[in-house]
Amino acid sequence: MTAGDGSAWVDCGCGERHWGRFGAAGLLLRSAGGRVLLQLRSARSDHGGTWGLPGGARDGHESVLAAALREAAEETGLGAPVRPAGVLLDDHGPWSYATVVADIDTEIDAVLNWESDDVRWMPATDIRPDPAGPGLPLHPGLAAAWPALAGAGAAPMVIVDAANVVGSRPDGWWRDRLGAAARLRDRLASLAGTPIPAGDLPVAPGTLSAYFPRISLVVEGRARDLAATDGVDVVPAPGSGDDTIVGIAGTPAAPVRIVVTADRKLRERVRAAGAHVTGPRWLLDRLDQPGAGSPPTRTP
Repeated sequence: MTAGDGSAWVDCGCGERHWGRFGAAGLLLRSAGGRVLLQLRSARSDHGGTWGLPGGARDGHESVLAAALREAAEETGLGAPVRPAGVLLDDHGPWSYATVVADIDTEIDAVLNWESDDVRWMPATDIRPDPAGPGLPLHPGLAAAWPALAGAGAAPMVIVDAANVVGSRPDGWWRDRLGAAARLRDRLASLAGTPIPAGDLPVAPGTLSAYFPRISLVVEGRARDLAATDGVDVVPAPGSGDDTIVGIAGTPAAPVRIVVTADRKLRERVRAAGAHVTGPRWLLDRLDQPGAGSPPTRTP
């Protein structure tokens, strides 16, 4: 598997030919001001003259996120960090297109390459899936997907009760509490970049096929010295770990907050704070899956 090995046409069972030996991926970038980045496809590209998303063929070694970000960088000059929220998958069997939805704090000044006649930030409320809409002919794939993309929602926040999850398995964690918390943090980091299918979440935030979790690991006692890592926000509890978890669960930082704990009293408190609850088994089952955290080969 090498760079560019996905550049080929695929004959699909739907009767169409699609670009991308391993499928294709695109990026729907949302700004804090409620606008999205759209690309006017050039006459030399497929469906030239329509507005779509930066995207293209996936290479064999790439996850959908890596492919979408690479294509966006090539076609718009994207270099700023983004926060992936989720994936909408259009799966045809032999071929699939994955739209990665991501958020950005500051709207980039996009540049053009040969595939684009224009790249522009547009209010999401102005986009209509009707191909005959005024002044904005959409790529047919984007037009079909837009209702689901418009209801995508934000990434769910997963708040992990470290002491409870670590203590759910009798693996000798009590001999090294800091080390046990560090091992959990590292396993969570591998999961953070992997989209979780919406059906596998205790509650789905919106209309996408899968979501990238935002993970907060709440630690207490000797584990308070644990450092954060990429993909995992480590929150040392200044006092009671339960109180810290309830405080995070009660903030509207994400429309969907999921607390991972088996503690009965804590579960009651976070539900009262407006969060959802699941047990350590849900999380550990995901971490125990073969290849957890590694790039998916075809679908999210």
